[in-house]
Amino acid sequence: MKIPDDLVLVGHIAGAYGLQGWVKIQPYSAEADALLHAKTWWLDKPAMRDVERMQVREHGGGIVAQLMGVADRDAAEALKGTAVRISRSHFPALADNEFYWVDLIGMAVENLQGTSLGTVGDLMDNGAHPILRVQPAAPETDGKAPETAGKAPETAGKAPEMLIPFVEQYVIAVDREARKVTVDWELDY
Repeated sequence: MKIPDDLVLVGHIAGAYGLQGWVKIQPYSAEADALLHAKTWWLDKPAMRDVERMQVREHGGGIVAQLMGVADRDAAEALKGTAVRISRSHFPALADNEFYWVDLIGMAVENLQGTSLGTVGDLMDNGAHPILRVQPAAPETDGKAPETAGKAPETAGKAPEMLIPFVEQYVIAVDREARKVTVDWELDY
C-alpha cells in the first residue's frame, strides 16, 4: 500500500496492555479524537506500514488499542516506542474557529503593525491554555556581518523564541490560506 503524503504523528506506543496483544498509546494531544476515529494507523516499526485498528478506548489519560496482527503481550511489547501516524484526511472535522496544532506549525506570525515575529515552531499546553512557541525571524542584515562578538556560535545573531498565549486577547486572527497568525504582541515582550 502506498504511504499517504498527509500522515501526522499523533503519538507513540508506550508498551503492552494486558495479555491479549493490546497496546498502550501515549497521544501527543490532549484530544485524541483522531486516534479514536481512524480505522487505519501507520506504524514506523520495523518499517512504515499500515495497521488496522480493531478496538480502541480511552484509558487513564492515554489510549489502549487492539491492532490487527498483534496477538499476544510479547508482540505488543515488541512495538514499544513505535511512532503512530494517521492520515490527516481521517481527522474529525473542526468548527470554524478551531485548529489542529499541526496545522499551525510553520505559519508566519505577525503583530498588528505587520512586523514579522517569526514562525510557529511548536505549541505547548500549560494547563490553562495552549501557548505558541514562535521561532524568531532571521535577523535582517544590510550586507554586513552581524555583531557576534562574545556570543556562542549557535546563538550568535539569534533572538530567543517567543511564548505567546494562544488566547483571544493575543491571537487576533489565523488565516489558513495565507498561513499567517496575527497577534497583539511586540518584539520586546
